[in-house]
Amino acid sequence: MKNPLNKKQTAAVKSYLRALLASAIVMGIALLTDMAPQYAVVIGALAAPAAKWADKNETEFGVGSSE
Repeated sequence: MKNPLNKKQTAAVKSYLRALLASAIVMGIALLTDMAPQYAVVIGALAAPAAKWADKNETEFGVGSSE
């Protein structure tokens, strides 16, 4: 199946989905545990860059980086 989005649009969608993942992690942690909200936010703030780092197709940094 051909991707109808160009490279820049695909990167924007992936960035949005990573932010959505991070906010879902924050909500899940805040609702399911008795943790203080500021700690849940810190964990969520680390989740999005970690997801980008783990994406082997990312060239900025991460597993697929050539550096």
